Amino acid sequence: MEKDKRRERIIFAVLIALVIIINYPFLDGFLKKTFNDYEIANVTKVIDGDTLKIGNESVRLLGINCPEKGEKFSSDATEFLAEKTLGKTVEIRYGKTKYDKYHRKLGYVFIDGENVNLELVENGLANTYFPSGKNEYYPQFISAWRECIENGINLCKYSDDKCAKCIDLANWEITEQIVVLENNCNFSCNLNEWSVKDEGRKKFIFGNITLKSGESLSLTPKDFGKEYVWTKTGDTIYIRDSNSLLVLWETY
Repeated sequence: MEKDKRRERIIFAVLIALVIIINYPFLDGFLKKTFNDYEIANVTKVIDGDTLKIGNESVRLLGINCPEKGEKFSSDATEFLAEKTLGKTVEIRYGKTKYDKYHRKLGYVFIDGENVNLELVENGLANTYFPSGKNEYYPQFISAWRECIENGINLCKYSDDKCAKCIDLANWEITEQIVVLENNCNFSCNLNEWSVKDEGRKKFIFGNITLKSGESLSLTPKDFGKEYVWTKTGDTIYIRDSNSLLVLWETY
């Protein structure tokens, strides 16, 4: 009787081993997805410039923020991401927080060893975006943005509006959440459809406002329709003209 039970245990163990061997590719992929901070997957759809899908799951690209749908360069960013990734196998390296509040995965997308998120910044199709604080990727991303500024590509191109050299950031108080703009030219500047924006989605668009020579104006979170705008862990201010061209930017 004891021999029969022992034989049954051996047979059962052999069967389990065979199941593991036969299904190793599946199990290996499952374990990597479950216990590691990266994943190999096929891109099935591109939603916009900084969001794609792998199967039924959405992935929000970390370290960047692309223009919203309908904004200048939004379609360019989407097309760039699609050309780079759609239908291809990519490696997704996840951040410390794997999901956002919308249950999207959060990661850096690599293909053939190249960081696609970073390439979007290099091509002026995204600005840097590190709302949870600067990590090991930040130096590369801010360096790419500065180089993009030097090259004047897309989002990095400076305005040729005569008032672009007049409007200065007189004060930017993070604790008090106040932005003060001042006209330092000897003529008036109409700021209609100019914008002030953070790294993320918080954006203020001017109405038909004229700033006379020497005048200044202040913006608070209330103007943005928010409780706060500028994050204490680091942020960037972008001021753009009515054609979405860069007037000035500063970061901390």
